[in-house]
Amino acid sequence: MVQFFHPATGDITLTGVMAALGDPVRLAIVRALHEAGEGKSCRMACPTQHIAPSTLSNHFRILREAGLVHTTKRGVENISVLRHDDLDSRFPGLIEQILSHEPA
Repeated sequence: MVQFFHPATGDITLTGVMAALGDPVRLAIVRALHEAGEGKSCRMACPTQHIAPSTLSNHFRILREAGLVHTTKRGVENISVLRHDDLDSRFPGLIEQILSHEPA
């Protein structure tokens, strides 16, 4: 079974979060997961269908390693959910503040 790396809540850094959200595709993925309020497959959270699967996988790896999403395997799909509670405990209000701005 695939095991994904997820940092502990205390290991999530502001630098890592901001670096991961610095890419517009990753920001759009986080926005989609935030709006969904529940887990989504990688393809369903993707802002566009024109991203190669390997590139999309890399985006989700970066989001996971930064502590922004938690991914589990459900059948053949990887389901990701925003780690809202963990992020809010580390950096209160940060995600809401970032996502409150309209996408460019």
